Amino acid sequence: MAEYLGVRVEVASNDPEHREFLEAAGRGQFVVQRCPECQKLRYPIGSACPFCQSLGYEWAEVSGRGTIYSYEVVHHGIHPSFRPITPYPVVLVELDEQRGVPGPADGLRVLGLLVDAEGRPEDEERTGIGARVQVEFADLGDGLGLPRFRLADEPPEGEVWRYPD
Repeated sequence: MAEYLGVRVEVASNDPEHREFLEAAGRGQFVVQRCPECQKLRYPIGSACPFCQSLGYEWAEVSGRGTIYSYEVVHHGIHPSFRPITPYPVVLVELDEQRGVPGPADGLRVLGLLVDAEGRPEDEERTGIGARVQVEFADLGDGLGLPRFRLADEPPEGEVWRYPD
C-alpha cells in the first residue's frame, strides 16, 4: 500500500498522468511534461500546454537541481498527518532547465517539501531564497515515489535571503 506520513496515497484511475509522475519518482526519476509541439517543459501536470495550447505531452527527465525561488514555512499543519512534522518548509524551486523561458522573468518552477539528509523537514534557519537544492525521493510503496528537495552541496548563486526574525 502506498502511503506518506501514515496516510494512504491513492491515485484515481482516471488520472494516469499523476500515476506516471509518481511511478517515475518511484524509479528515482524526476520528470515533467514536455510539449511535443513547442518543446517547452511544464509543471504542474496539466492536460494542455500553457504556451501553445497543444493537448499532447511526453515525459522529460530533468536533473532536479535548482534554486529556491520562494518559500513558506508551515507552522500549523492543516492535515493531521502533517502536524507532527511542523514547522516544515515548502519551497518553490526554479529548476536549472528552461530558465528564462519563455521570457526573462520565467522559468520551470516546482513545489516541494525541503528536507534534510534524514528526510526530516529542514531547519527554518537553513532555508532561504537563492539556496541551491537537489531533488530526492520519498518511497511511498507500491512502486510510487514523491519528489522533494534537500539543500545541495554547492554555493548559492548570490546572497541567500531569509525571512527576517
